Amino acid sequence: MFKIRTSKYRHVFCDAPKQEMCHTGFSLSTVTGDQQYIKASSKYFAVALFGGGGLVYVGRHDRPGRFVPGSTPTLHGHLGAILDFDWNPFDDAMLATASEDTTIKIWHVPEEWEPIDSRGVSKEGADITESLVDLVGHAKKVNLLRFHPSASNVLASTSSDYTVKLWDIEVAHELATFTDMQDLCQDIVFDYRGDNYATACKDKAVRFVDARSSTVTSKIDEAHSGVKGGKVMYMGESGKVLTTGHSKESGREVKIWDLRNLEQPLQTEKIDTAAGVLMPMYDVDTNVIYLCGKGDGNIRTCEFEDKGPIYFHRLNDGFRSTVPLKGVCMMPKRGLDVMKCESARLLKVTNEAGIQPLSFFVPRKSDAFQHDIFPNTASGIPAHTAEEWWNGSSKGPEQESLNPAEQQAGNGQNGGAKKKMQSVGSLSASLKKAETRIRYLEGKLDAAGIVYDK
Repeated sequence: MFKIRTSKYRHVFCDAPKQEMCHTGFSLSTVTGDQQYIKASSKYFAVALFGGGGLVYVGRHDRPGRFVPGSTPTLHGHLGAILDFDWNPFDDAMLATASEDTTIKIWHVPEEWEPIDSRGVSKEGADITESLVDLVGHAKKVNLLRFHPSASNVLASTSSDYTVKLWDIEVAHELATFTDMQDLCQDIVFDYRGDNYATACKDKAVRFVDARSSTVTSKIDEAHSGVKGGKVMYMGESGKVLTTGHSKESGREVKIWDLRNLEQPLQTEKIDTAAGVLMPMYDVDTNVIYLCGKGDGNIRTCEFEDKGPIYFHRLNDGFRSTVPLKGVCMMPKRGLDVMKCESARLLKVTNEAGIQPLSFFVPRKSDAFQHDIFPNTASGIPAHTAEEWWNGSSKGPEQESLNPAEQQAGNGQNGGAKKKMQSVGSLSASLKKAETRIRYLEGKLDAAGIVYDK
C-alpha cells in the first residue's frame, strides 16, 4: 500500500507581492560572478549599484518604494566595484563589503540614520563614506564574504588569489589563511558550529577545511561533472551536506553527501535542464530548502529528512513567476511575521521588478503562535567571542524563541548588551575632545597652584 509522507510544510505557499511592497528603481551593478547580489539582516538589506566608488544601497524592509538615483543616499568608499557583502548576524546594522580593489571594509549604519526626512526627501550629507575597519591582505579582488555563525566578529573571505582568510574584525587582525585551493572559489559556507567550512571551487572539488588550522579534513574530488558553478550547504548538525551543480549532460542536480563517507552521494536528485546556477537557501530550523536558480522565475520548495534512503523530498510548487531571478537571499527568522505563519522570506532581485519580498506561509486557521512550525532559532547574541572560539571553544548559535510573548518577557533577541565598534574618524574626534578637556583642566590646576604629574 502506497504511504503518503506527512509534512507540516507540505502546503507552504507564496503569493506574488504587490507592486507597492517592492523596492524599485535600481540600476544594479553589472559585475558577474557566483555571489547572491543581495544580503539582508532582520532590519536592513543591501544591494550593489552601478557606478564608480563601489556604491551600495542600504534599505529598510519596512520602507518599500522607489530608489531615486542621485538623491537617495548610499554607502560608498571602495575604489572598485563591490563583488559581495554580508551582514553581521549579531549586529543588524553592521555590513562587510568586498571589492575589486582587494580590500574588505566594515561599515555600521547609525541607529539615528534616517536617509529620508518626513517629507520623503533625502537628507543632505546622509551618505555613509567612512568605514569602521579596513581589512587588507588579499593580493587580488575579493569575491565572497561569510560571517561566522556563532562567534562574534569573525569573518571569512575568498579571493581570486585562490586563498581563504579568516579575520577578527574587532582588532582588524588576520587569524588564518587557507592556500590549498587550485582554482577560483565559487562558494564558501561554515558548518553549524563554525568549526569547519566548505569551499566549492571551479575545479569541481568541494573541500572541507578545519577553520582554525586551515587544513583540509576531507574532500569530494568531483561533486558534479558539469562545468557550470556549484554550491554547497551544511545540513545543520546531521553530518550531511548538500551540493548543487550540473551533470555532464548539462542537467541541474542536487546531491546529498555523508561527511563520514564522501566516496558516493547518498542521493542524487535531477531537477531540470536549465543553464542557471542553483542557489540553495536552507532553513536549518525547519529543514526546508528553497531552490533558486539564476534566470529562473520559479522557486522550488523541498525538505531535507535525515532518514534514508530518501533524504531530499519535494514539496509543492513554492513560488511561480515569469520574472527571471538575478539574485536572492534569505532574511533572518527574527524579522518574520510569525503571527501570520510566515515561515520564511526571500528577497528576489530582478532586472525588471526591482527587489521583491517573497513571503512563504504555512496555512493555519488559528491566530495563536504556532510552536510546531516555529522552533527556537538563532538569536542575535553570539555564543562566544572571537578569541574564545580561536582558542578552541565549540558552540552552536545561541537560541531564542520566536514567540512574541516570550520575547516581551525578556527571552528575546535583546537579552544581552552588544559591544559597539567605532570608526577611526569617530575615535579621533573623541580623542581630540578628550585632549582639549585635559588641557583645560590642567590650566585650572596650574592657576590654583596645585602640583601634579604631567
